[in-house]
Amino acid sequence: MTTPTPAAPQGGPPPADGAAGDRLAQVLPIVATPSPAVELAAGIVCWRDAPDARGGDPERGVEVLLVHRPRYDDWSFPKGKVEPGETLPECAVREAAEETGLRVRLGRPLPTVRYTLPDGRPKEVAYWSARALSGGRPRAGEVDQTTWLSVRAARKRLTRDDDAALLDALVGRAAERKLITRPFLVVRHATARPRQAWTHADADRPLVAAGRRQALALAALLQCWSPDYLLSSPWLRCTETLAPYAASSGARIRTKGGLSEDGYARDPRKAARHAQRLVEREQAAALCTHRPVLAAVVGTVARAGTDDVRDALPDEDPFLDPAEVLVAHVTRRSGQRPTVVAVERHAPHR
Repeated sequence: MTTPTPAAPQGGPPPADGAAGDRLAQVLPIVATPSPAVELAAGIVCWRDAPDARGGDPERGVEVLLVHRPRYDDWSFPKGKVEPGETLPECAVREAAEETGLRVRLGRPLPTVRYTLPDGRPKEVAYWSARALSGGRPRAGEVDQTTWLSVRAARKRLTRDDDAALLDALVGRAAERKLITRPFLVVRHATARPRQAWTHADADRPLVAAGRRQALALAALLQCWSPDYLLSSPWLRCTETLAPYAASSGARIRTKGGLSEDGYARDPRKAARHAQRLVEREQAAALCTHRPVLAAVVGTVARAGTDDVRDALPDEDPFLDPAEVLVAHVTRRSGQRPTVVAVERHAPHR
């Protein structure tokens, strides 16, 4: 990712000469848990179609949202520090709401910005592209102005080179026609009662207390991509995993027997077909299933993915931990099959 650069005051802008590093990274990799000394933050580059878009020129086809912070008298993208009990995606979405009033859906991850704070600690800011789902009132405080600008106007207005590089990464994806994506979320069910401690039908084996807490935390994490279509194994531990998100979002949980362990054992092709339909669906979607079934579902994502995606995907059992989410970003050009252009993995806050 980006090479650490000299720091600005804590919470303020990093210097304008940050190295480019991996600014054109296509896939957010699975990274080890950072040292507690690392200060983590997250933000978004929120974009919309420009009203005067013409000729397929991404410089004219996109507008981005900038915020002004009077404390530093700078123009930047919405961002902020991670709060206790919060994941990076949740931080990015919360900061967007607080600074702009917008409820957003995260798109593809953008390059992470790294620099060093005055006290010598490293700071990392994870970014995503994002689109607004609805509007509201920003919280009074750090930001006193927000404005939508063309790419060229935003490049002139942005204070820091690091932010300009994020803008360039976004425009590059627009030029490749890989900016407009839909999320397909693959979820492994949360922690359930152990098989050996359950004497009833396996389909009725419920989540344990820790699993129910995971499901509640998962609901907040899934809100970052706001899946509208929920598909699940009919077995209780899977539907219980999605239930808190379904209750908070109003989405209905649909079930397919082919996503259960028994259904997969009878015909593994059914799980792959269900996953393929969600890859092709013109709607943000989430699928919850069991560890043995993940091979078919992740395999479907791999077949639809680019080489970078296939390299980044987990390739052996157990594929995902309990309550972990694989986010596949799917794009589709007219007349072509959908392509997974990026993936990322997240676990709800423990």
